Amino acid sequence: MKSTARRPLSRGVSLPIVLIFLVVISLLATVGVRRATVNETLTRNQLDFDVARQAAELALRDGERDIYISVGTRQTNALCERGAERAGGIALTPPYFDSNCSRGQCIFLLNYYEASDFDTGVNPQPWWPVNNGGLWNNDAAVKPNDAAGVDANCDFDGAVPLGTFTGAARLPAVARQPEYLIEYLPFNPDSRLFRVTARGFGTDENVEVVLQSYVAFD
Repeated sequence: MKSTARRPLSRGVSLPIVLIFLVVISLLATVGVRRATVNETLTRNQLDFDVARQAAELALRDGERDIYISVGTRQTNALCERGAERAGGIALTPPYFDSNCSRGQCIFLLNYYEASDFDTGVNPQPWWPVNNGGLWNNDAAVKPNDAAGVDANCDFDGAVPLGTFTGAARLPAVARQPEYLIEYLPFNPDSRLFRVTARGFGTDENVEVVLQSYVAFD
């Protein structure tokens, strides 16, 4: 006697389930790769920022040491020496401190600073970005450098590269050597106040950190 029971119909559900799993796994893998890439980029940027900050710190201390250099005393390994601007101590007036920041030394009067406005570009301060009228002087070709040798390009305008007057060692593995500006702030006739502004770069020149300090003499 033949059985009249029917076998259940076979449904093709395996392929859609496998495809769904493949899509989900692919999405998870894509998200994982993207997160890993983003994390790597963030880590690299943070490391580059740290390098730039440390470079700026070195340039800031270098600028502070520069203030104390006496005339005619070439520091060991320095590319240039401070000249008549340091005769008899720290000079307070032009031509040794001027509005062009000659050899990294700047001076502006109080009324100049009072009218300074970053948004409108009025009376730009020397440490502002170059695009806003700052006086960093980005042309490295007219500044002292190791390749040019001692005393090369010592009469320059704008920021002072690390070690130019102090002999501090240049930094390896940075896109550009850190540099500084020294401003004499003639705000009080009974004291001498200087502002040192330094900027450092990471392995990418677009990563830049700017720091400032003040040095006062009674």
